Amino acid sequence: MEVITEGVNNINISDASAASKKNRIQVSNTKKPLFFYVNLAKRYMQQHNEVELSALGMAIATVVTIAEILKNNGLAVEKKITTSTVDIREETGGRPVQKAKIEILLGKSEKFDELMAAAAEEAIDNEEQS
Repeated sequence: MEVITEGVNNINISDASAASKKNRIQVSNTKKPLFFYVNLAKRYMQQHNEVELSALGMAIATVVTIAEILKNNGLAVEKKITTSTVDIREETGGRPVQKAKIEILLGKSEKFDELMAAAAEEAIDNEEQS
């Protein structure tokens, strides 16, 4: 029995989800406008080379829209999509309700840095004209 506990005490558990939370955006369809999340996702991709968009229930449509905007503008490529259901308690002591969940992992496209530099240059030009 001592051998087992010694082995258990020496186990290193690395929490992969904690490491990926730095580049995770949990999207709500009521708190912020759509382009807030699009711009935030661009910043996360600049810093971490990829971003994970996550949403529950009615916010799933918003996450899909954000991902499509980034892909259609040539900024991101889809790496992984995960769907699941999670049990949520809406009130303390209330019964758990199942909600749909989606996680979309996007990576930088090959043209990401080039497109971001062009957009920054355009913003500077527009500022100078006004």
